[in-house]
Amino acid sequence: MRSNKSKKITKKIIAGEFKGKTLTIPSKTTTRSSKAIVLESFFNTIQFDIIDANFVEVFSGSGSIGLEALSRGAKQIYFMERDKDALKILKQNISLTDPDRCEVYGGDSFSNIKSIINILKSKSEDAYFYIDPPFSIREGMEDIYDKTIELIANLPKECVKLIIIEHMSGLELDKNINGYELQKSKKFGNTTLSYYL
Repeated sequence: MRSNKSKKITKKIIAGEFKGKTLTIPSKTTTRSSKAIVLESFFNTIQFDIIDANFVEVFSGSGSIGLEALSRGAKQIYFMERDKDALKILKQNISLTDPDRCEVYGGDSFSNIKSIINILKSKSEDAYFYIDPPFSIREGMEDIYDKTIELIANLPKECVKLIIIEHMSGLELDKNINGYELQKSKKFGNTTLSYYL
């Protein structure tokens, strides 16, 4: 029997300018892809607010969320990804859309966020921050949520339109993170989306 190892995992852009474009998803071992139902719920929530907005995807993986935002009219997308294989796939996926409206930051998201904040400040603009940290059950990721909460706490208020955290459903997040209030949480099996403003 032939091994299925080489079978590529893909996902299509759901709506907008690049609807139907097929994105490649990195292997499950390095990143986790957001479920279509999560994606759909998120974009139903922000609807047309995404048009002409800046969008920051903090742990990008394949970039499927940022590219969906781009397809639906976001002005500029900032991608952040540490994993080298995922980074390669992310750049390939971006090349299928509009690379001029995308900026990729390879390396540690917790350091790179400062560069993006500086850009937003220099333009006096704000952005959506979509934060989908690797699950803390992965090796070497035990403190990922603590570091993520710290990242959120340090985001300057004038740069934030909305913060969206995709996390394990079992994780109880604080109702208030340094002045950012939990607006709502929506559960999809073992994944939950929490919105902070």
